Amino acid sequence: MTADSPARRPADPAVRDLFEEMRRWPIFDPHSHIDPRRPAARNLDEVLGYHYYTELAHSSGMPAEAVAPELAPRARSENLARHLAAIDNTVQHSWLIEIARTFHAFPHDRIGPETVGGLYDAALRDGEAAGAAWDEQVWERSNLEAVFLTNEFDDPLEGWDVDRYVPCLRTDDLVLKLHEPRTVERLKAATGVDVGDGAGLREAVVKLFERFVARGARACAISLPPDFEPRRATPRRAVTPVRRAIRGLDLRPDEHAEIRATVFWMLAECCAEFRLPFDLMIGPIRNVYPAGVAGGRDLFDRRVSLYGYRELFNHFAGVTFPVSTLSPDAGAELVAYSWIFPNVLPMGHWWYSNVPAFIAADLAARLQAVPKVKLLGYYSDAYKLEFILPKFDMYRRILAETLAEQGIVGQRWSPDRALEVAKLILVDNPRRVFPHRAR
Repeated sequence: MTADSPARRPADPAVRDLFEEMRRWPIFDPHSHIDPRRPAARNLDEVLGYHYYTELAHSSGMPAEAVAPELAPRARSENLARHLAAIDNTVQHSWLIEIARTFHAFPHDRIGPETVGGLYDAALRDGEAAGAAWDEQVWERSNLEAVFLTNEFDDPLEGWDVDRYVPCLRTDDLVLKLHEPRTVERLKAATGVDVGDGAGLREAVVKLFERFVARGARACAISLPPDFEPRRATPRRAVTPVRRAIRGLDLRPDEHAEIRATVFWMLAECCAEFRLPFDLMIGPIRNVYPAGVAGGRDLFDRRVSLYGYRELFNHFAGVTFPVSTLSPDAGAELVAYSWIFPNVLPMGHWWYSNVPAFIAADLAARLQAVPKVKLLGYYSDAYKLEFILPKFDMYRRILAETLAEQGIVGQRWSPDRALEVAKLILVDNPRRVFPHRAR
């Protein structure tokens, strides 16, 4: 990160000093949706197409058809720019302006119909060489150390530097969609195992873990609905449902539940065997708003409770569970479970909770109640590299404000002591929880 970056600086001198020091540290981002073969945006549409902007613009009146996939990228950008004035009060808009200023020398305060054309031209990177050079420029400008990916279980894991872009085994489809024929076909193709029953399924899952760990994976991850409750698998009871699912037969609701519990428990066992953290992202309900734009259809409800995970946390005491909850009001429960369970760590501020007001409240509670060596401060959840810096700067500002108020003022810490805590949260803890592995 260069010293002349236009990122907004806090006004309070104590906060500003903490913030400026944090910005000198490299960014270790333990969860993203980056494509490592094309990590930075090649045009403005790949920035404006982030679901935050399309869903907020749609919510404020933009027809979903204005950003339809069949439109040309420039047309989609121009259409969305007509609606940005309606959302310029949001934190998501502030990320967009910081991207435009930091990476494209955008001189204006707002992006609208009259300025979007020039910004589109400035952000355009035509050709493979220009794109690769831009990837490197954004990486260096953002001062990135490692960016964790979201890899489907059948990703070939080839074509990129796995020390920079770290593989992570995403397992949603294995748990929630094993009954779909396409999932079983993908699993067979990825492992070479003729998955015909529970034994074959376990053999295939082990092979997935072996391949991912060999390619430098440092975590397994899954996103789970609010009504999911992991429980210890009952292999004898699961034999018939698993076999029926693999064969694509119709299943009763209780059989679906048995299959999900069986596969999930199998994944947790593999995390224990291969010594991988198991990232749990808990809470989304899919397709609540079917008429929404792509990526803007999922929400949450307040049924989620970590109490349903008690057997998992107790049984797998040697597995580290970094946990993110989607509902902002689930933060107190996550603090309590992280307070008590040694293997439960609060991780980041996810999706609808990734708003300064919610982050500030959660962060204050975590700092007051959870051992500092367990705090995993933030992850970007970004789809393009450009978003990592403004998102982390948002979090670093909130962290600086919280440490100044709670630590320096509230407990009479020195600035150096406050920075020691900040470095644990942002850098040291993530490096320790997700360590480099010999390949």
